[in-house]
Amino acid sequence: MSSPTTSLRGLSAPEDHLRPADAFMHEIADSIVSGRYGLDEALPPEAALALHFRVSRTIIRESMKRLEEKGLVTIQQGRGTLVRPRSEWNVLDPLVLSVIIAHDEENHTLDELTLIRASLESLMARQAAASTTPAEHAELAAALDRMRELADDYARFRDADADFHRLVMRLSGNFLSANIADTLYSRARHFARFEGAPQEDPAGYTIEQHRAVYEAIAAGDEVAAGEAMRVHILDAWRRRSGHELS
Repeated sequence: MSSPTTSLRGLSAPEDHLRPADAFMHEIADSIVSGRYGLDEALPPEAALALHFRVSRTIIRESMKRLEEKGLVTIQQGRGTLVRPRSEWNVLDPLVLSVIIAHDEENHTLDELTLIRASLESLMARQAAASTTPAEHAELAAALDRMRELADDYARFRDADADFHRLVMRLSGNFLSANIADTLYSRARHFARFEGAPQEDPAGYTIEQHRAVYEAIAAGDEVAAGEAMRVHILDAWRRRSGHELS
């Protein structure tokens, strides 16, 4: 049997300050997603973790309950805290999704995320085209104008781009799809691999694709709106990642 010290393989600990609960959970999630702790393997006991991370056992216990809610572990009487199958992880949880993306160097997760986004946002663009009012069309036009104004400021332009997408989501009236799509999009934007660099995603081309979405929605053309959104999302990822998605 390994000692508490050797069972803490790969876990980082602070040198001169207490580690907050969120950082502790990130370390555990990272260890599980990376495979340092495998399926059905028991994590180190509370006492060893508390000593290693310099936090109270209460913090460890409460953090483990939160990790259980995220689907990463299960707490069993007499067996300890065990790693759960990947199929049971809550991939829409911000922590879980972020750690999965961080360890996906080949971008498989970002590929899947883009396909899901394209499907959901295409649906919402169709719904927006079917139900929006002239006042809402003006709101969408203003969001597009904002993108044009910020075309030379890449960071702010990307924020304006995200605002346009979120506006389409809101105008669709589809709360569930909007929540899922925005969760995926928001987490992915934290990674440079997803955002790309200015030269890889020219603003003018992006604006034209958003204009096509806007015009289709304003015209009430559901099919064109859905297709314009789908093409934009897939093409934007192709230009940033360098490969096609079907």
